Amino acid sequence: MPDRPAKDPVAARSAFLCMYMRGHPDTLVAYVKHYAGVQGAVADAAMRGIDAKGMTLAYARAKGAPATEVRVPFDPPLGGYDEVKPRLLAMKADAEAALGMTKAPAITTFRLPLQIYQPTLLLALLVYTTLAAPHTPGALLREWLGARAMRAVWVFVPAVHCLEGAWMAWMCRRARTPLGVGVLYVLAATLWGYPVLFDFRARVHEARIASITKGE
Repeated sequence: MPDRPAKDPVAARSAFLCMYMRGHPDTLVAYVKHYAGVQGAVADAAMRGIDAKGMTLAYARAKGAPATEVRVPFDPPLGGYDEVKPRLLAMKADAEAALGMTKAPAITTFRLPLQIYQPTLLLALLVYTTLAAPHTPGALLREWLGARAMRAVWVFVPAVHCLEGAWMAWMCRRARTPLGVGVLYVLAATLWGYPVLFDFRARVHEARIASITKGE
């Protein structure tokens, strides 16, 4: 009987790797520009698949524009899953150096994302439940949760938001934000949490992608 082809260990984890790389669109744009030789503006990129022989990337010229797929081969092919991270990191470093991509762009303005409505509603619900008068829906919810659970929530939420504020301070330092802008971001992250953090990170990615165009 003929030998069965060996299973590709990288392709078996393609879905996970594609999901992970969704958080690094700037790196994927660098791959598209440098290794696929795509000229002109590229606003966004995504990984559609990866195996031991290469990766399939999709890029768009503008946000929301139709995507075009390209194939970036690995030379030499990957010997196993444990080679994925070092190879992608090495390719990232080479692409960024060749393209002149800024590693840590400065964020000099403050932007408050619309998504802050989500934690605002949750915090409002927490305050309402805590202070609700007897025989109201908030009071019923408070009684159902119990005093211990309510105390735990009031300890957990401020602690997490303080950590988010500290994380934002570190991100602002890396992004070299002006003092006033940094203070606004730290206060906003402490109050609203993850929407501010995610939006700030997206701004850094956008600035890194824009630095490629400036260098061309």
